[in-house]
Amino acid sequence: MPQYRNLFVNKYFRDFWQPRRGLAIAEACIIGVVAALSAVFLRFSSGWLGTFRVSTSYAIPAFLALPLIGVSFGFLTGFLVERFAPEASGSGVPQVKASLANIPIRLSWRVAAVKLVSAILTLGSGMTLGRQGPTVHVGAALAAGMSRVFPTSPDHRRQMIAAGAGAGLAAAFNAPITGILFVVEELLQDLSGLTLGTAIIASFIGGVVSRLLGGRSLQLNLELIDSKSSFIITELPFYLFLGILAGLLAALFRKGLLLSLSYYRKLPVGLPLRIALAGLISGIAIAMLPELFRNNTGLREFIIAGQPSVSKVILVFVAEFILTLVAFGSGAPGGLFAPSLILGSCLGYLVGVAEFNILGLSSPNTYALVGMGAFFSAVSKVPITAIMIIFEITTDFNLVLPLMIGSVTSYLVADKLIPGSLYTKLLQLNGIDIDTEVPINARFIQLTAQEVMQRQVETLQEEMTVDEAIQAFSNSTQRGFPILENGKLVGIVTQSDLMKIREGKLSRDAPIREIMTSHPVTITPKHTLSNVFYLLDRHQISRLPVLEGRRLVGMISRGDIIRAEANYLNCKGTPNQPKIKPSYIVYQTQSPSVGRGRLLVLIANPQTADTLLDIAAQIAQYNSYEVECLQVIIISPHNNPAETPVKTAQSRKLLLSAEIVGKKWKIPVHTQIRVAHNVANATLETIKDRNINKVLMGWKGGTSTPGRIFGNVVDTIIRQASCEVILVKLGKNLNATLKDNSFITTSFNRCLLPMAGGPNSKIALNLLPALVVSNQKSRITLTQVFPFSETKTDLTVLQAARHQLVDTYKVSNQVTTIPIRADSVAQGIINLVKTKKSDVVLLGASREGMLQQAVKGNIPEAIVYGVDCTVILVRGMITE
Repeated sequence: MPQYRNLFVNKYFRDFWQPRRGLAIAEACIIGVVAALSAVFLRFSSGWLGTFRVSTSYAIPAFLALPLIGVSFGFLTGFLVERFAPEASGSGVPQVKASLANIPIRLSWRVAAVKLVSAILTLGSGMTLGRQGPTVHVGAALAAGMSRVFPTSPDHRRQMIAAGAGAGLAAAFNAPITGILFVVEELLQDLSGLTLGTAIIASFIGGVVSRLLGGRSLQLNLELIDSKSSFIITELPFYLFLGILAGLLAALFRKGLLLSLSYYRKLPVGLPLRIALAGLISGIAIAMLPELFRNNTGLREFIIAGQPSVSKVILVFVAEFILTLVAFGSGAPGGLFAPSLILGSCLGYLVGVAEFNILGLSSPNTYALVGMGAFFSAVSKVPITAIMIIFEITTDFNLVLPLMIGSVTSYLVADKLIPGSLYTKLLQLNGIDIDTEVPINARFIQLTAQEVMQRQVETLQEEMTVDEAIQAFSNSTQRGFPILENGKLVGIVTQSDLMKIREGKLSRDAPIREIMTSHPVTITPKHTLSNVFYLLDRHQISRLPVLEGRRLVGMISRGDIIRAEANYLNCKGTPNQPKIKPSYIVYQTQSPSVGRGRLLVLIANPQTADTLLDIAAQIAQYNSYEVECLQVIIISPHNNPAETPVKTAQSRKLLLSAEIVGKKWKIPVHTQIRVAHNVANATLETIKDRNINKVLMGWKGGTSTPGRIFGNVVDTIIRQASCEVILVKLGKNLNATLKDNSFITTSFNRCLLPMAGGPNSKIALNLLPALVVSNQKSRITLTQVFPFSETKTDLTVLQAARHQLVDTYKVSNQVTTIPIRADSVAQGIINLVKTKKSDVVLLGASREGMLQQAVKGNIPEAIVYGVDCTVILVRGMITE
């Protein structure tokens, strides 16, 4: 009865939180408030830091204070972004636009927090960027984070992100209508009732809350800028000229932004140093300019509300133009709205001065306002938003017609010179080709089977009985098992095949080939999901084996597809960052692909290479695997691996020894040399490209890298590699014997395997036979540590492990079981190693367990440092 009650409660809450219209409106209200609070916090915080910077420039020499503040704040900004949320770089509008176009770009609360703090530091450093772009990004990221709290649909999530973006812009400009129009015109291109409604509500609330907290009244006629303009038909040529001039210079500005981004990315430094460099240049330039430039937020009011000289306006335009290119290209979190408005006001003011000297009809300040809208329209390609933003700032109806003339003209000119949206081009520069006409399902089905399949698949052998197959099903979450014969796929057995037993057609002792589906439908790793969908539907099946040639490399099921689609919708796909250049293969040899799987060996140290290769050969021979040997040549991060000449003589010499080992053990050996920026990425690429089943690495037994457990390379591979990871710390007492004409064979005479009863120790137990089967002198000790507080010792685990070694794995070596008592598991094992004089200790650990235990100073780390013998740590495969 309680379980039915729980089911009813769960169903009630699921139904209650479905994305209905009422929930959407409620979420839009919350998003509007939160976006407004973040915008107000950004405004006041950046203003406080700006005041601090200006006052400091008067307290100590400006040529010292401004560059120092710029470089320090810039470096801190870059560190925060690079370390915690790389998606927070730049203005943020391209990221939001891509997310709304169904590109999987991460938007989350973490991104919002990093964007907010880093934008404050950027603006406080004195770089000539705006806060409006970051508020759009923050609002959208907050909305995306909120949408993950409730079980909403992808369309509902997009609506909330659009509402958050609109609320952020509305709060930044105190202009609710502008927020709505920008969402519709640039970001979403969606006029559906619910989408438009939520955007209106969020933008309205964002604008109202921002006004109230900013100390302003809700009456529009009390705005800061008091505009009283007029328009006469004789001024039309001047407004047309202003539109043409704004379009030309805005096109040049856009081109400069793209070139600046490209130039910075060629620098051989990371994001923190790039932003620090921009802060340094900005600080030096501002220190050399008049004091007016130290208060960047006051430049716009200086142009449109004062009566500056023509020379000062020209200086403002040139300085703002160049410094914005310097700042934006570095990747600093800051927007282009404010710089565009300042540049447009300067341009309009200059045209207004010319008109006043010729006709004397209108104030240059009126032209400055029109110039703001014209330049902003040409840069962002949003003429309607540009018109409305100036109208909401001034509430002057007489400006509407001049704004329409200037904004539309500049838009047409700029679009003729450089077609397309600036934000789309920024995304293309990051390797993201956005196409709002392609729905998310169309992009998803272009994924390949290799990107979706489960790489680690449990298999059964053809000679097994039906009863053994039933046991395999009961001990596994897998619902279909490929059947192999000599490493080749000959069939597949699923739960529906087991129904034949219930129907009495076969006995449980019958061979599994009697119930399996022979010659199953298969695909290759390069097949797209559209092919997978077709085959699953055409043959009415639920899973497909994935073959590379004749070798099984994975399995793809309906569950895998659903999980992949959920990850895709939750933006766990391609991040919005320039992709790391892939490694480049400069040397490669291949043997016949006849093994059941592949074992990857990383060869780096010539002193340990022979021993690691020998261990790898034993594992490969026992499992009928091929051996893949990898040597990585590291180059500078700013060089392209595909274009960098390297010397491979020493690496090829190491790989030659691997080929010799392969011939002696009669196993296929493939070798390759990759040029890469780091070893870990090259290894992960190899694991994926070559469909590796196990990876074997040497480890010196410690690391000098702060924050790392095993070192940069090993830690990364342990966390990210989907295959089984075997980590070897070679001991001082490792035995080596001569065999077959000076062929060195590593042997372990005394092996110790701690058992804890969990899945991790079973992983090590599965590896053990490969290390001892060729050495009949080996002695195996299975141990389990019990605390002194336990009065009884349950030997079930030890006896089951011994039974598996002797009966299942046919290990004829002497196997003993020794339960011991100790206060510490690690110390008990260390004492037993010394007593038994063990050659090797095998420890099983999961991906997280291996790292977490080492962090806490638990079993793996304590044993490694407490014994002189070889220690082998095994991390099982990752199947999620």
